Amino acid sequence: MGAQPQLKRTPLFAKYQELGAKLTEFGGWEMPVQFSGIIEEHEAVRNKAGLFDVSHMGEILIEGQDAEGFLNELVTNDVTKCQVNQCQYALMCKPDGGIIDDFLIYKLAENKYLLVVNAANTEKDYEWIKQHEKGDVTVKNISTGVGQLALQGPKAQAILQKLTSTDLSKIRFYRFQQGVEVAGIPDVLISRTGYTGEDGFELYVKAEHVEDLWDKLLEAGQEDGLLPCGLGARDTLRFEAGLALYGQELSEDWTPLEAGLGFAVKLDKDSFIGKEALRKQKEEGIQRKIVGLEVTGRGIPRTGYKVFAQDEEKEIGHITSGTHAPTLKKALGFALLDIAYTKPETPVKIQIRKRFIDAVVVKKPFYKREK
Repeated sequence: MGAQPQLKRTPLFAKYQELGAKLTEFGGWEMPVQFSGIIEEHEAVRNKAGLFDVSHMGEILIEGQDAEGFLNELVTNDVTKCQVNQCQYALMCKPDGGIIDDFLIYKLAENKYLLVVNAANTEKDYEWIKQHEKGDVTVKNISTGVGQLALQGPKAQAILQKLTSTDLSKIRFYRFQQGVEVAGIPDVLISRTGYTGEDGFELYVKAEHVEDLWDKLLEAGQEDGLLPCGLGARDTLRFEAGLALYGQELSEDWTPLEAGLGFAVKLDKDSFIGKEALRKQKEEGIQRKIVGLEVTGRGIPRTGYKVFAQDEEKEIGHITSGTHAPTLKKALGFALLDIAYTKPETPVKIQIRKRFIDAVVVKKPFYKREK
């Protein structure tokens, strides 16, 4: 047996140990699943605030005279519509339309973009981008130098505002501000996107400042009930909010249209990798789609469980994510199903080991916060 590859660690690893976090492997990283408990952390984010270490995420910088045109060829969304200090959600596809990754694009300046990519895909994405590099562009993987924290929940703005003179109410959804000072820490980039279904902020800092920022945020938020949160709550929160996770709702084996992400696919652009396959698929109609399921029987759907038609004979797809949703107190799932079974209220059966449980197709997202 060969030696197991060494798991990567973020600059906050010592803090996980200090706080007694339960750790797990995630995308090649040793990360906290929970600190105080998944349900408690989930509820903190829904009702007060939670702080996540997301320094494992990848950051790729693309700049140069031809950066905009080059990036526009790589991704499904229309980068030319993105303004400075604005974020854009996009996908990068193979020629057959299969999804290489989904990520956020930050337009830092004219012809200067930061891609924030999934941790497990950082190397794959970087290599794909470098393979297609052309024109006056430079592509750098700057992940190791960047720390990222996510402060999420209804009290996030009030907590963060204690530590900065920058008016956070002026940072709108999918916008960001650069060069902000937070708790004496210089040059913080603060964005407002979120992956929990709640309001909140992402804070990007130099890796050497992330530990200091973590401590200061937890201290500032103590009276407001701020809790450090792990990947367990991050998963249940994003799931309730109907947000996709790469490797589960997104894969090289299906397309953004099948994943229900057509809003981020701009087929009226001149060209991008995968455009022809996606155009053809849209014209002919998709044959399967990711939908929400609510379990009406007893049991919890888990990733990989098979889904059948009512007759229990015909296999029609599989569960991509599933859990007992803490906010909604229901067993719910996402499933990739044959298109004939994707209308809301369609009854289906989920196979759990040797038995079948009843479920019904429902609309996503399962949870929407009150604005």
